[in-house]
Amino acid sequence: MSRVTKFDQMRRLADAVQELARDPEVGRTVRERVREFEEIGRGGWRLWARELAFCVLAANFKAVEAFRMASRLWETGALFEAPVGEVEEILRSMGHRFPRTRAEYLVSNRPLLRSIREVVPKLSSERAREWLRENVRGLGMKESSHFLRNIGRKDVAIIDRHILRVMREYGLIGDIPRSLTRGRYLQLEGILRGVAAEAGLSLAELDLCMWYMKTGFIFR
Repeated sequence: MSRVTKFDQMRRLADAVQELARDPEVGRTVRERVREFEEIGRGGWRLWARELAFCVLAANFKAVEAFRMASRLWETGALFEAPVGEVEEILRSMGHRFPRTRAEYLVSNRPLLRSIREVVPKLSSERAREWLRENVRGLGMKESSHFLRNIGRKDVAIIDRHILRVMREYGLIGDIPRSLTRGRYLQLEGILRGVAAEAGLSLAELDLCMWYMKTGFIFR
């Protein structure tokens, strides 16, 4: 009996993703979303602030609800001006799991919002991710990668529970880890980089397709 190698497992996932990407509706939506991220990347610091708030709020929480909350804070101006107690109350009323902590993160990050728009474009994605996780409250490897993808970077992986479940199903990992060290994150990102290369996709496109495989829709 032939032995299944890691490359065989990567190729199998790449084939599944390629087939999904060839679906007219899925492929069109993926391309539209990537273009939307690129447009955000060309936008101003206030638009970047919405994406940053979304990524902070989405940590250990539902992405769709997190974006709804970030959009509410952004549209009303509370993201930029409201005191922490008011931000907390908005998050609590909208059902966030961690309203106080996330409100504190959002308010404490305000002095950095303009700097993020100035600093990040000058850095490679790897260096930008390190800068974000070291300077912005509420951002780890995953959240920093998420933010970079949502401002148009295509060369980082967002390794969330949906992506990990797909990787497990295709034999690329064993048990799903409860948390990821920086080193383990980079190791898994390397595997996904190989899958993306096999599939002829960017990491941003691969992420959207893999997310679709577990949720049935493409979000952000």
